[in-house]
Amino acid sequence: MKKLEIIIKPEKLERVKKILDENGATGAMISNIMGYGNQKGYQTTYRGSQMMINLLPKIKIETVMTDQATENLISALEEYLSSDKVGAGKIFLYDVADAVRLRTGERGEQAL
Repeated sequence: MKKLEIIIKPEKLERVKKILDENGATGAMISNIMGYGNQKGYQTTYRGSQMMINLLPKIKIETVMTDQATENLISALEEYLSSDKVGAGKIFLYDVADAVRLRTGERGEQAL
């Protein structure tokens, strides 16, 4: 099993949720986060003063999937999210040793 952390721009959320559903995700946790990457934010003027905005709004989606479903999901997300622009997002993968469904006691992939 793999845990995926998917960092995206907020406007991409609805389509990414649909891609998750289409590729067998059985659930997801979604958080509003702030962060920066290579783009380092942007400069703006507020009431005549220059300000550096270096934390940008992002969405973090966390899900756990089987190993075989993970590669299909990554391919679908890359196809939709790839961009020449900085800040398109990232996907982080982690190995998951086990999972337990508390209601039934099921373990491993059956707990997903």
